[in-house]
Amino acid sequence: MTITKTLTLAAAAAAIGCSGAAMADSHGGEEPQDQALVILTSGSLQTQGMAMILSNAMQQQGTDLHILLCDAAGDLAVQGYASAEAINTPPSNPAGQVKPEGILGMLMENGAQVDVCAIYLPNSDHEEGDLREGVGVAAPGSMAEMMRDPSIPVYSF
Repeated sequence: MTITKTLTLAAAAAAIGCSGAAMADSHGGEEPQDQALVILTSGSLQTQGMAMILSNAMQQQGTDLHILLCDAAGDLAVQGYASAEAINTPPSNPAGQVKPEGILGMLMENGAQVDVCAIYLPNSDHEEGDLREGVGVAAPGSMAEMMRDPSIPVYSF
């Protein structure tokens, strides 16, 4: 499958709320899930959107996701946050437009663990109570452990 087709399918799945849990295991049994750490710091709408679309594709393929939101990307974790614009999806995607925070919510509903960086709240106008339900504040020690674990790939956007 080409990268364009894969990304288009991932965007379509994200836009229509397709769940990785809905995918059947072709081996008939439960295989151990792999893990990934996605670190998103960019305030760029397209970068945030692509990080969420790729995270969705990984989750659909059975990856247990942990997402760390830092700097401007931490705003995605704030309850009620809305991006100024939506991302236009390719013409082959019937959804038309999606927002990174919408995809993030879907990832969380499907089991992704989401945290903001430990320094996000003290350096913003937000408090822990402003975060979406289920979003935590990352502890540097446990984040460093994940980053050092050779079995957990780290993707940074």
